[in-house]
Amino acid sequence: MSALEIVLIALAALLLLVFVGGFLGARLRDRRRAARFADHVAAADQALQQARAADRGWDRGVMEEAVRSALREQRPAFDFDQLHLVLVDDQPGVEEDRAHFVALGADGQARVVLSRAGEHWGAESVE
Repeated sequence: MSALEIVLIALAALLLLVFVGGFLGARLRDRRRAARFADHVAAADQALQQARAADRGWDRGVMEEAVRSALREQRPAFDFDQLHLVLVDDQPGVEEDRAHFVALGADGQARVVLSRAGEHWGAESVE
């Protein structure tokens, strides 16, 4: 076996170790954050219920459709299977209301911030 083959095998083994270590580290991080993420989702759902009770413009179905539309327009290749409301910013009046959604899929996640203009919800930003 030549020296070049030994170096290439060593580099391949090193890259494999780095990849496996990164993958395991990411899974560990996700497991640690899962409980906190679930708490944020539950708090946002509760805030949505309070906002809906005070103001009829907070219709979750309408908001989710606005998120889907924004993702189709701004990130058409992003495929998601979960959509979570993570923050409700219900300001006095309706012009400064914001809602933050996180879409989760095999490709990662996307955060969509909706803003309200009257009864209409539109995407303020897609990250």
